[in-house]
Amino acid sequence: MSNFKKIVPFIYPYKKYAFLNIFFNVLYALFSTLSFMALIPMIQVLFDQNKHKVVKPIYKGIWEIKQYAEDYLSYFITTTTDTFGVGYTLSIMVAVIISIFLLKNLCDYFAMFFITFLRNGVLRDMRNAMYKKTLELPLAFYSEKRKGDVISRIAGDVNEVQNSFLAILELIVKEPLTIVFTIVMMFAISLKLTLFVFIFIPISGYIISLIGKQLKKQSTKAQQEQGTFLSTIEETVGGLKVVKGYNAENYFNKVFQGSTERFFNLSNTIGNRQNLASPASEFMGITVIAVLLWYGGQMVLIEKTLNGAAFIAYMGLAYNILTPAKAISKASYGVKRGNAAAERVLEILDQDNEITTKVDAIEKTTFEDNITIQNINFKYENENVLKDFSLQIKKGQTVALVGQSGSGKSTIANLLTRFYDVNEGTIAIDGVNIKDMDLQSLRGLMGLVTQDSILFNDTIKANISLGKLDATDEEVIEALKIANAYEFVKDLPLGIMTNIGDSGNKLSGGQKQRLSIARAVLKNPPIMILDEATSALDTESEKFVQVALENMMQNRTSIVIAHRLSTIQKADIIVVMQKGKIVEQGTHDELISHNGTYNKLVTMQSFES
Repeated sequence: MSNFKKIVPFIYPYKKYAFLNIFFNVLYALFSTLSFMALIPMIQVLFDQNKHKVVKPIYKGIWEIKQYAEDYLSYFITTTTDTFGVGYTLSIMVAVIISIFLLKNLCDYFAMFFITFLRNGVLRDMRNAMYKKTLELPLAFYSEKRKGDVISRIAGDVNEVQNSFLAILELIVKEPLTIVFTIVMMFAISLKLTLFVFIFIPISGYIISLIGKQLKKQSTKAQQEQGTFLSTIEETVGGLKVVKGYNAENYFNKVFQGSTERFFNLSNTIGNRQNLASPASEFMGITVIAVLLWYGGQMVLIEKTLNGAAFIAYMGLAYNILTPAKAISKASYGVKRGNAAAERVLEILDQDNEITTKVDAIEKTTFEDNITIQNINFKYENENVLKDFSLQIKKGQTVALVGQSGSGKSTIANLLTRFYDVNEGTIAIDGVNIKDMDLQSLRGLMGLVTQDSILFNDTIKANISLGKLDATDEEVIEALKIANAYEFVKDLPLGIMTNIGDSGNKLSGGQKQRLSIARAVLKNPPIMILDEATSALDTESEKFVQVALENMMQNRTSIVIAHRLSTIQKADIIVVMQKGKIVEQGTHDELISHNGTYNKLVTMQSFES
């Protein structure tokens, strides 16, 4: 129930639908019970078992209402039959029964009508909340979680919560009230017979509960397995070139089939347990009814303490308990499955996000003086990546970070943009600690071009306009020209309105990278971060991209993380890093003359080329 309480805030906006559902469910339960009670006078008329009363009864108070109702019904049947004939009386009885059943089914429809808005509204809002949370969570979260598992939670688990968990509304209102109203009427007909029935109900309830004990645990495993095979799909589709290039189709096929086999077995176990619920509850119910027939038959035929019409209605009421009892047992299994799904959904929604904007954060829209990195230490998990690192970058400077893989170059970019937070030390822009700045305004000061050209399945214009959503076509074209990309875009069938496919796979590597640069140009930030922007390109593409980068870096503060040293020779300061520390810094010529680490790196790259 603790999980359900956490889901309740999603229900609040739709509480009017919940109240309307409850209202019509109460009416449904009432009419469901009355539909069987209405059979008593009809059977009495059919078999002429009605007590003949010609004097209108007098109401003597609430404690004698049962006797008053019986006497008034007998009076009505007697006078109506004497005046209009038995056929007319029977017609009235049939019309009453049809009306009650019509009202019962209308109430059922309206109850389901209103719950539909609630269920679909909760589904939409939970999906929106999950997606919003996945966007807000820091990158560190996704280094531990499979992307496919997160997708599974947004798609599958949220749906399971909607289907199963919200069945609690039905579980606590419609079915229990139907049972309560039915039992009240059963007591009204025969106290002795109803008490006899109640000896058997707890026994059958206990047997049914045994079936569902392991359901939540099995459901959790099944949902985790669904996350696993969705991850496999996402990874293999994303890396299809490698899969095919290494003839690894069979390997990934086996991995996927192993996961779906486990899901198959778990689903069978869960399904069979659920399927057992309905026949088990029905069998228990029929057993109770069989005992009723034996004991009630004795009361009618031998003891003469119950009349036949009342006993037939009583049997109908007893059977009326079966349907809600089956629904409750089925819904309770659904709730167990929904509970397992809710845990996985809430794990994401309750996830702490340490990288957020403070309450009294500073809105900073301009860059005036410098970026100061002072005595920072950082580790991803247990491994130290940066140790006592300090650097000052003045406005208008181009600072290049070079070094071997794993030296901490890209980590600097991640920390500047607050994708991660430093463990110790400070990073400040114009003397303001970036942790004290509004997160959106901090990232608004920066343009980012990464090694992997991250593009989306949309038009060129939509991809480039991410940093400036209201950009005109002319502004987009101007950015493309600066990025040296308009020469190929203008030849495309629809120009800037051409869809570039999933991850931009309709374009070459160089073309994709130039679009990434155009995106940064259009945003027009004062600080540009280039994270190995040319390392994945061939020589010809690199020349085009290099020209684009030089165009973009004019009159800007640029932090260039470079693998190819030929691209950063014009930098104002080159910072040479090794194992998270600065070992050298200066201009290209100064560092060459020192004949140290930088000179060795240049020599090695010259030799390789």
